[in-house]
Amino acid sequence: MSTEETTIHDFDFDLICEYFSAMERQGPGSPEMTLKALGYIDNLTEDPVIADIGCGTGGQTMVLAQNAPGTITGIDLFPMFIDLFNSNAVKNGLDHRVKGITGDMTDLKFKEGELDLIWSEGAIYNIGFERGMTEWRKFLKPGGFIAVTEASWFTDTRPDEINDFWMAAYPGIDTISNSVAVMERAGYHPLATFKLPESCWEDFYLEQAAMQDDFLKKHAGNKMAEGLVENERREAALYAKYKEYYGYVFYIGRKIE
Repeated sequence: MSTEETTIHDFDFDLICEYFSAMERQGPGSPEMTLKALGYIDNLTEDPVIADIGCGTGGQTMVLAQNAPGTITGIDLFPMFIDLFNSNAVKNGLDHRVKGITGDMTDLKFKEGELDLIWSEGAIYNIGFERGMTEWRKFLKPGGFIAVTEASWFTDTRPDEINDFWMAAYPGIDTISNSVAVMERAGYHPLATFKLPESCWEDFYLEQAAMQDDFLKKHAGNKMAEGLVENERREAALYAKYKEYYGYVFYIGRKIE
């Protein structure tokens, strides 16, 4: 980020959408990690009802749909992402059971006990891990599953530079053990946790680097666009420097009946 006080939320939503919509995923992840998480989920019904909350353009959703039965509703705040999500569903021949809708993860319209599985990669931070785990639980059937990725500390202490960066960007970041305890208090039986490999982050930043010059040319003289790119370049540099201290972790749990 351009300064320690600047976060992604300080930029224009339209610019953020344009920037990240060019990417297959809007956060670190991979098809292999999506499938690894799915492998911990068993005993789904033959026709499960699934929600992908904060779905973005659906990179992970399409992988999920290609490897799990049932219907999937993708939800994202940004209409541009949802338009691309639905186009991707058509391209993959999945539009008969995969649909994206514009919505707010703080005000979901599902019925209580409607869902067999809640999925969310790189998005729960928008509401906060504890709040998301707690509030979304009511939408799951008894014994339903949740699988999310969340930014997590790998160590109990870390250098001031990266600690201050995350305290400005996402004060809710916590250690893996503390996050598992949050799941348990929220009413889940934790099934598995695993760290996303460094390659997920490196690929995410490399994909951005390949398109940043074109983005800046398109928005020449736009200080906010320049700040957004500077923001993402600083994030990439900090990750390269401090990746032993933090990353994304998949948390998979089952609702306690």
